[in-house]
Amino acid sequence: MEGINLEHLEVAHMYLFGGVKFLHFLMLLMLIDIITGIFKAIKNGNLWSRKSLFGYSRKLLVLLVIITANVIDQVLNLGGALTLATVWFYIANEGLSIVENMAELEVLVPTNLAEKLKVIEATKHEKAGISTEIREELIGSKVDEQLKESEK
Repeated sequence: MEGINLEHLEVAHMYLFGGVKFLHFLMLLMLIDIITGIFKAIKNGNLWSRKSLFGYSRKLLVLLVIITANVIDQVLNLGGALTLATVWFYIANEGLSIVENMAELEVLVPTNLAEKLKVIEATKHEKAGISTEIREELIGSKVDEQLKESEK
């Protein structure tokens, strides 16, 4: 009796991720960000499936960007530099998101860092290229209000 051959999965993993350094660390940070985001949503009373689904899909898109960077890295023979830079960018992004979630959960965060996060959040909304209506529709920020109005 022959066992299951997982060699093909290893080949696919090596092609797609190519031994990307810090990928497991990034995935751990993604998990922590999801967990802290759920706690934040529960605290704010806006735990909603569409909004969560959008967040989870963004995490999957991050992995697709890393796969794309790895393929480009292999084609251009850059020795992993592009992929590593991409992973570090997303590690920093996830770290900031975790700190932001912790600040909203009233966990002690350094004051300077909390102030910088508020400035970043304010400028991010000001410089958004898409209209406010489309952004609200995508992230579902007005859904709770619309549901309450429809129940009346």
